[in-house]
Amino acid sequence: MTTTTDHAATTTAMQKEEGINGTNGTHGTHGAHGTHGRGGGYGAYGGNPLARETTGDSARLPAFGGEFQPGSYRPQRKFANPAPLGLSAFALTTFILSLINLNTHGVAHPNIVVASAFGYGGLVQLLAGMWEMAVGNTFGATALSSYGGFWISFAITLTPGGFNIVEGGYKGETPEFFHAFGFFLFGWFIFTTLLCLCTLRSTVAFFSLFFVLALTFLMLGIGYMELREVGGAMVPHPTLVKAGGGFGVIVAFIAWYNAFAGILEPSNSFFIVPVAHFPWSDKGRERRGKANAATV
Repeated sequence: MTTTTDHAATTTAMQKEEGINGTNGTHGTHGAHGTHGRGGGYGAYGGNPLARETTGDSARLPAFGGEFQPGSYRPQRKFANPAPLGLSAFALTTFILSLINLNTHGVAHPNIVVASAFGYGGLVQLLAGMWEMAVGNTFGATALSSYGGFWISFAITLTPGGFNIVEGGYKGETPEFFHAFGFFLFGWFIFTTLLCLCTLRSTVAFFSLFFVLALTFLMLGIGYMELREVGGAMVPHPTLVKAGGGFGVIVAFIAWYNAFAGILEPSNSFFIVPVAHFPWSDKGRERRGKANAATV
């Protein structure tokens, strides 16, 4: 977990670097964590270990889910951080569908999620992915754009009477349709697992998002492949679908957590949320090196 002492030391080093490079100490970038502007605003309440600062081309910042960056990076954008928007869109749509998968309050049909899947989880998340591409974040652009496409394709599949995929192609919710939808979910499980491997050197909060999401797709994929007879009809495995719904709710809250960490900055908050860097990450090794140096 990032500490106030680490951030203070990093900030001092960056400020010295600015003096050497001849900069005037004005921080122009103000995205997800913004900068503290002039006067050291973080010190007023103990420092902000999630703050992001740009002091030149040599400045590299540690991995952070609020920026959708799985490794150290150089901030290059000149406009707001699109990651919290994409994460929020993904979280809300996932939350709604997962509650339906859990059969919450007897709601079992996913029709209500179609609007959110088209508008928020789909279009808005896709746009956030495009903006990630504009700021040079390959991982963020790939992930957010892909999951935006996932929600749009999901909505197309389930649009009642619109694209006629279920009724026209599979003659209704037949075993063939459920198995085909299982293939669709397994494909996303594979893709999510690949993204998860890219976050192993980032933070616990960021890695957890993709790890639990992969479990969600796996449970749902198996559930749609292993059908059970309920009321004389073959349906997806109820227990596995509910398990996927439970994991999905957890995913939604983890996504909101990362988005929240990305939105917080000194201008809007007096506190921060921990993201917990892995010990083997760049930030973890840096912190361990400082601890070893202090004991010598």
